[in-house]
Amino acid sequence: MPMPLWWGQVNKRVFNPSALKNGKWDIITHVGRVSGATYRTPLQAYAVPGGFVISVVYGPKTAWLQNVLTAGAATLEYQGKEVSVTNPRMIPTEEALALNSDVEAPPAMLKIGKFLRLDQTT
Repeated sequence: MPMPLWWGQVNKRVFNPSALKNGKWDIITHVGRVSGATYRTPLQAYAVPGGFVISVVYGPKTAWLQNVLTAGAATLEYQGKEVSVTNPRMIPTEEALALNSDVEAPPAMLKIGKFLRLDQTT
């Protein structure tokens, strides 16, 4: 089971503001599918041939993930550089791990079976 969604809400209010400021995390910028507002979410992305993969720690119902999947595109700040990404899709963890040896498998106890795969456009 992925981390509980309530923990994600805690992170959104407590962890994320400082993570956005310290520059140690990659950041995905996405547009709210209901609000139309622009959001910035810190996360850990891994470069793979043609794009990136991102572990979906809080499961498939998280707002940022649903926003990216619905929009079909986002902007990713990866290692200090801004890149456009498109064609978001969920892939099995095994596939993500095979794309880049640096991709870290999520802890087994979280039972995360999917990663988000994005294609780089710029």
